[in-house]
Amino acid sequence: MLDLFKAISFLVDIVLLYGVAISAFFVPGSGWEERLDSALLRLALAASACLLSGLLFSMTSRSRSRTIRSFLTTLPVQLFFWSLGVIALLFVSSWYLDSYPCTLAGSPKCGW
Repeated sequence: MLDLFKAISFLVDIVLLYGVAISAFFVPGSGWEERLDSALLRLALAASACLLSGLLFSMTSRSRSRTIRSFLTTLPVQLFFWSLGVIALLFVSSWYLDSYPCTLAGSPKCGW
């Protein structure tokens, strides 16, 4: 039964992290500040779900060995930290590229 709960919690983690990425990048008609606020709220929800799932993954079933896995080495926690880093890097780079005055199409600010 523990393995079923692990699979369900991991699926919930993936869906919540997907929601963070969608709210950070694909909300048409909203400014960067609104996207950041929405993404941070969803990130807090995803963080709590991933940490709880990490606790679930660190538990072992009775039939397996009694070794205790480190909490930070569990798959949901590592997935959270990796996706947090990638989403933050992409968000900052897209914010920079949006505020950069020169684009490939050229603009009056560039002086092309």
